[in-house]
Amino acid sequence: MGKRLMVVDDSRVVELQIRKLLEGTEFEVVGYCQDGETAIAKYGKIRPDVVTIDIIMPGIDGLETAQAILEDHPEARIVMVSSLAYEGSFREAEAIGAKGFVAKPFEQDELLQVLYQALKV
Repeated sequence: MGKRLMVVDDSRVVELQIRKLLEGTEFEVVGYCQDGETAIAKYGKIRPDVVTIDIIMPGIDGLETAQAILEDHPEARIVMVSSLAYEGSFREAEAIGAKGFVAKPFEQDELLQVLYQALKV
């Protein structure tokens, strides 16, 4: 049985890129949200195995989104995604409870490694 992934990113291009990178793997994108508010509302209905969340989004940002999801669903496996990869982001994401971090742009191997890592933690 495949692994279910929810993508949270304000860029449809990134969502399509992730879908393409995961073709032929055991991961399937089962949900896509363009903002944090929608992701928080949909998480409980979709129940993905892992979620990728962009840090920079309009409205509430990815870190706030991750924190809200984890408050309601402490078992959630969240991987933060950002083009602004700096040490402070890593530490803050980890402190919230994110299981991994991947910097844009990313390749298939890098994305898969972080997703599998998130599932093992």
